Amino acid sequence: MSRTISDKMANLKPSAVREILKVTSDPSFIAFAAGNPSAETFDVTALKKLCDSTLDAAALQYGVTEGYPPLREMLAKRYGTKYGLFNAEADDVIVTAGGQQVINLVAQSLLNEGDAVICENPSFVGALNTFRAYNAKLVGVHMDGEGMLIDRLEAALKAEPRAKLIYTIPTFQNPGGTTMPVERRKQMLELAKKYDVMILEDSPYFELSFGEAAPPAIKSLDTDGYVIFAGSFSKIVSPGIRVGFSVAPKWISSKMTVAKQNQDVHTNGVFQRVIYKWLRDFNVDAHIAKCAGLYKKKSGLMLKMMDELFDKRVTYTRPAGGLFLWCDLPEGYNGSELAKAMTEKKVAIVPGTAFDVNEDVNNRGFRLNYSVPSEKQIETGITILADGIRAYLTK
Repeated sequence: MSRTISDKMANLKPSAVREILKVTSDPSFIAFAAGNPSAETFDVTALKKLCDSTLDAAALQYGVTEGYPPLREMLAKRYGTKYGLFNAEADDVIVTAGGQQVINLVAQSLLNEGDAVICENPSFVGALNTFRAYNAKLVGVHMDGEGMLIDRLEAALKAEPRAKLIYTIPTFQNPGGTTMPVERRKQMLELAKKYDVMILEDSPYFELSFGEAAPPAIKSLDTDGYVIFAGSFSKIVSPGIRVGFSVAPKWISSKMTVAKQNQDVHTNGVFQRVIYKWLRDFNVDAHIAKCAGLYKKKSGLMLKMMDELFDKRVTYTRPAGGLFLWCDLPEGYNGSELAKAMTEKKVAIVPGTAFDVNEDVNNRGFRLNYSVPSEKQIETGITILADGIRAYLTK
């Protein structure tokens, strides 16, 4: 019997983050490689009560593919009123199995093989692998401390006649921790209109600001239907519940609904109702502020330690929210080599090649997460990492 893997899957590699976490599941490791929110932010008591009050026959039955109607209405109300995210009805919302499914549904509905997706470089590995699975051509655009460079974005759009999609994480980006200012968001939207391409705005972190509210979503600036918004409750409630949502123009959301019917019929009915009740009955903003306060404290500690101990040739971002920051070694050094050396010292970091559009093994960057490790682990781990960097650069 001949057994072969499909062409779409043959060259895909497992997520480097997931593979590193397998190795570092040993509790003696200090996990700066995580992509998770802190378990300290999970309101287990409240969620238990909500589950108990929700678990009935209706919640256990099949549901509507687009999502539990009261939840869709609640999402339209909260994100429309509070953030001006969209001027639309609940019909524009699809409740998904996390933000990752939004990316998959958009790719399945929009991309033909060989179409180009313009991405920030570095970018979220889960999105990159999704686009690769549909045999899209990935085109990376260099970033600075304020996100994708607009002149290089336009150069990429000019050079790619089959450009179909701009993929961006404009707020507290993963892996970079950067935030795109409002003027640059407007410029990106104007380029999308000029070259007639869609924008997929992936924004699972935007409510986790350390100070002032994040700039308005690109979707909130869109009056012509060029932006698809991907939201998630993974970072503000729990990733295990797998509830996210999309806001998209009807012409594509209708096809995303058909694609979802072929994937999973509908998102978990129990947890859709749990999220609905959580939004309805709890002080959601206070909970989010508590989460952001914890991450602000941890990121501040990490940056303070890095400022004091890191070799001055290493540069890094200073996030204003979210879960991550990005570091660059000097030219000629390799984030993968450093990551391997640090694994031997039981400190886990993610090398930049994992987030590189071109999977460049010579990428000199690496990502650090501050949401998962404790303050003590941050102090110990950054000390070990600083020593490891010093030894690596000397070598």
